[in-house]
Amino acid sequence: MFGRSRLALGVGAGLTIGFLALIVIVGATIWLVERGNSLFEQSALQRSIRVVAVELRDHLRTAESSQRGFLLTGNQIYLAPYDTAKTRARQELDDLSRMMAPDAPNRAMLPRLSEAVGEKIAEMDNTIALKTAGRDADAMAVLQSNRGKTLMDEINVFLYGAILTADESATLDSAEQQRNASLLRWISAGAAVVIILVVFVVAFTVYRNGQDLKQARDEVRAINLTLEERVKTRTADLAMARERAEVLLAEVNHRVANSLQLVAVLVGMQMRAVTDTAAKDALRETQSRINAISLIHKSLYTSGDVTNVALDDYLGAMLGNLETAMKKDGHTAILKCYLEPISLRTDASVNLGVAVQELVTNAFKYAYPGDQTGEVRVRLKRLGEDKAELTVEDDGVGITPNAPRGGTGLGSKIIHTMATALKTQVEYINRGPGTLARLVLTTANA
Repeated sequence: MFGRSRLALGVGAGLTIGFLALIVIVGATIWLVERGNSLFEQSALQRSIRVVAVELRDHLRTAESSQRGFLLTGNQIYLAPYDTAKTRARQELDDLSRMMAPDAPNRAMLPRLSEAVGEKIAEMDNTIALKTAGRDADAMAVLQSNRGKTLMDEINVFLYGAILTADESATLDSAEQQRNASLLRWISAGAAVVIILVVFVVAFTVYRNGQDLKQARDEVRAINLTLEERVKTRTADLAMARERAEVLLAEVNHRVANSLQLVAVLVGMQMRAVTDTAAKDALRETQSRINAISLIHKSLYTSGDVTNVALDDYLGAMLGNLETAMKKDGHTAILKCYLEPISLRTDASVNLGVAVQELVTNAFKYAYPGDQTGEVRVRLKRLGEDKAELTVEDDGVGITPNAPRGGTGLGSKIIHTMATALKTQVEYINRGPGTLARLVLTTANA
């Protein structure tokens, strides 16, 4: 009787201490999780403020560059991004005002920032209007007054302060999260030590009561068997979840590819419905560009790698489709491809595919005018460990200096934009006869 009473007291005391330790862990964990969520929301808001501030600055710079380019050259093409950049800048100014807290350090400067942005946009609108009206001297006088530069400097000072404040706040939140995580680890470790001590006390008490030792061992053995079974079950569940995620990702790429194909079909239907030749050509080129992007997603869901694209397979399929389309349009050039097996990131592959399509399309259209025929050759080869070279060449009429541009020029803009996204540029070489376009790519992150 005395032994059983001592066992009951030991076990009861141990359970009480363990329960208290568990309460400490649970309470600390709940508080730290709530605090972590709060810090995460604050960090997300600061990141959003930073992004909006950077985009506001960039769009004002874009509008200013468009204004300066138009004033210096008089070419209306420089004004293409102006209205969009101006509208986006106003929207981002409103977003910045909405997201910044009433007690934020830079909140008091928002009215002046709004005035400065308004004055800057008004100054740019004024100079553009003067230039459009033929009053070049008045427009340049306004530009040379440096009022626009002063406003831009003032705007940059405020936005830099907002960006710096957001970065500092994010750093402080991150440091606090790290401290909280460290605190949770210490609390968990301390509580674990207490629980371990409790287990030893209970085990010692049970050991002193040999009558119950076998039963206790059987219970522990049963718990261990249950734990092993749970581990196996959990492992199987995780494996199944991973397979399900891979299947879902493949399905997403499949659906995206199908959706893009549907868009391409709709564009084709619209192309057949219009009678204007220029409109038909524009819709046909748009359809080809959509098909090029669709092939990326098709290659992703048919391969085991969702981050990289095999360029030899992708470009081979895309160029095969393009050659068929060109021959249907009456072009007689012969397309030949020499593609080494090289992988590239998905986003970079999209940009490269669109650029190559435009280059090959231009070669088919303009290298062999009239009834002339010849070859268009596409080569992809590796240059060292992390570089690759892609060339598109023909034996046609070549590049004539100062010759009028064929088509609308949209293809050249797309090529330049895609090359910029790839952090490279297209080099055009007059082979005499023929032309060679060359891009050098970085494949280190593929």
